[in-house]
This record gives sequence, structure tokens and C-alpha cells, in this order.
Amino acid sequence: MVIKRRLLGAFGDEVTYEEHGSPEAVPDAAALAHNNPYEFQWWALGQVGACAVEQKKGADRGIDGRLYFHDEGKDGKTKQIILSVKSGNTNVAHLRDLRGVLDREKAEIGVLITMREPSQPMRKEAASGEFYDSPWGTTHPRLQILTVAELFAGKRIDMPSIRHTNRTFKKAPRAKREAAKNVPLPLQPDDRLPTLNENPNEDPEAGPGSTES
Repeated sequence: MVIKRRLLGAFGDEVTYEEHGSPEAVPDAAALAHNNPYEFQWWALGQVGACAVEQKKGADRGIDGRLYFHDEGKDGKTKQIILSVKSGNTNVAHLRDLRGVLDREKAEIGVLITMREPSQPMRKEAASGEFYDSPWGTTHPRLQILTVAELFAGKRIDMPSIRHTNRTFKKAPRAKREAAKNVPLPLQPDDRLPTLNENPNEDPEAGPGSTES
């Protein structure tokens, strides 16, 4: 996923590439979640442009990824989104835990990415949360749920536009395409092209209409 982001950052839509082994539909993601939950976590975080948090001994297990952004201008404060990824069963307790991590880390937004559909109480818990008010005049829920099915449908985190604000990854330098150069080739005396009424096989020194016998 990091290579993909750097390719897009350097070449934009002009680059073509093939992805191998990455889930292309919900059943593929479900199989990955079952067979390798850790790889599923990396894949899910990559879908929203977040970076995985290295889990060390004693580290808080409530944070699987982070996403940083700016919405106060160039010199403004760097803000963050905390992400938790669940490949198995989920319940309201997971959202409440995320809310606690969100408040402790003083993060602007918290997102739970889940393989399975959340229950109605979970949706209600998320909807009852506060909102983050961006200086750009937009409002975003501080506690959000994203399912894998929603990711495949194109839904993403409700946050300030990251086109010019995402600071999660260092961007690759934009590739510059050199303009084509037209180099004139000098014509030699014998390289002149025949005119419209000139026979290309005629000897120019013999005069018009002359032919060899």
C-alpha cells in the first residue's frame, strides 16, 4: 500500500500498475481476516490512507492506526484520527473503548473499521457522539464506524478534505515529464526532395525531358 501511494503521488493518474494478493471484494477481505488478521489490519488501514501503529510490549491495543492532517494552514497544528480495526465480532464496548482512547489522545476523530456489520446499538452509540468542527466550516462526527462492505462501495472517513492536508506519509516528489525537443536535421545537397512536376528518376544535369538511351 505504501508503494501504491508513492506511485500515485509521483505520477498521478498517468501511472498504471497491477496489484496482486489484495482483496478485490468482500469475500476476499473476509478470507484475509480469517487467515491473517494482522495482514487484514494493514490492508484496511491502507484503504483509508492511515499508517499502522507498531505494537510494542505494553503498548495500548486500542490503537491500530493513525492518520494525520492539517486544516489550519501551513503553520497550523497537526491533528490526528485514531483507528481501530476489528476482523471478528464487535460490540458496543469496542466503541466505548475507542471513545476513551480518543479523549485520552486528544484526537479529533476516532474510527472503528470492522469486517462484520455493526449492531443497531453500535450505530446508536456512534451517532450519539460529539462532532469535530473544522476551521474550514465543515462538521464531522468524532466517533465513526466503517465496514469493509462500505469501503468497497467507496465510502471513506468523514473528515476535512485531505487532498492538501494529509500528513500521514511523506510524499514522493512529483515526476516531471520533459518536453519533446524538435531537432532540425540539415539537408545535404543530394537530399533535396523532388518538386510536384519533377521526375525523381530524371538526371537533373541532362535537362527536362531527357532520358537515357
